[in-house]
Amino acid sequence: MEGETHVSPWVGRIVAWTECVVNGAARHWLALVNTALVIYVSLPVMAPVFMALGWEDLGRVIYFAYIPFCHQLPERSFFLFGTHPVYALSDLVAYGLPEGRTLDALWARRLFIGNEVLGYKMAFCQRDLALYGALLVGGMLYGLLRKRLSPLPWKVFLLLLIPLAIDGGTQLVGIRESTWALRVFTGGVSGLAVAWALYPRLDKALTNV
Repeated sequence: MEGETHVSPWVGRIVAWTECVVNGAARHWLALVNTALVIYVSLPVMAPVFMALGWEDLGRVIYFAYIPFCHQLPERSFFLFGTHPVYALSDLVAYGLPEGRTLDALWARRLFIGNEVLGYKMAFCQRDLALYGALLVGGMLYGLLRKRLSPLPWKVFLLLLIPLAIDGGTQLVGIRESTWALRVFTGGVSGLAVAWALYPRLDKALTNV
């Protein structure tokens, strides 16, 4: 008939397939997020493992890939397979790394991976390890408790972010130097807070739970 719009069967199949994928992703969003976090958290931890095994090319690819996502400063990162798991900047300077906050010094330290004596650093810092690791743990716990867990109130969520803001902010501007324990604590608390505040709300929005 005149004025009718004929839709190709292929277009209909593509639309139906797209709807199926979108609906499936909405139903299983938590599994997808947790899987992505497992990969994101595991790769930086595997980088020093690969270096120690002699698979240096693979390890260096991971370090390079994470440069945009983390400063990777060795004095704020955990080390594996070395004398100590953490090193102060003074320890690293003794091995020839430059100190100071100039761009050249910071970049040189970012690119330092480690060696057989010191061990090899993870491909992201202590705070990021704690933050994303806690976010992963929070996602797994939410998978078990999603029917019984109410969203964290926004005021409490913002309150739980204050320790990270203070610790990271004062360190960033050079007022003080944090410790590995504080970085892990503030990152972990923030990661759990993000999961508790956002995941129940995201679940309701995507699945109408």
